[in-house]
Amino acid sequence: MARDSALPPERLDEILAWLNSDRDVAASIYLQLRDGLEKIFIMNRCSDPEWLTDETFDRIAKKVVDLRQTYEGDPKLYFYGVARNLIKEDLKKVKTHASLEELEPQAIDIEFAEETADLREECLHSCLQELSAEKRDLILNYYAKEKQAKIDHRAELADRLNTSVETLRVRVYRIRNALLKCIEQCLDRKVPRK
Repeated sequence: MARDSALPPERLDEILAWLNSDRDVAASIYLQLRDGLEKIFIMNRCSDPEWLTDETFDRIAKKVVDLRQTYEGDPKLYFYGVARNLIKEDLKKVKTHASLEELEPQAIDIEFAEETADLREECLHSCLQELSAEKRDLILNYYAKEKQAKIDHRAELADRLNTSVETLRVRVYRIRNALLKCIEQCLDRKVPRK
């Protein structure tokens, strides 16, 4: 999903005015909110905490003019409420995306004995070789790191490809699906299903 790098200035001004009438205090609250929201997304193991933080501010920016007039209470609580909803949305998205590790036989509903592990690995390597060099490098790079390094690495990879992290996810998802089909076909050829 393509995204502008910053809120429009007039929307940012509205958010700052809503957070506090003193612009310096509002700016401090804004920075604390950004940091706090990103930490919440990280703690909830969200797929892209930085993107979700931006999305929280984008969604609020669309409503901030009305919110300033109608919302009662601490504005920070509204931000946390939007973040909670984004966490739920992210969890639903994650359930629809398979990871490369899920290309194990359980994910493709094949029950083989321990001795077929070599066959599975052989099929994976064979299918990886059938991909174009660009796609093979992309999927192997995408899964190269773990934890926070993984998030940072994927953002860098998206930058290198001059695309958004969301677009990168879609491309990798399509490659994974092609790999999954290839592995299923390879296993069917080597060990017919009963």
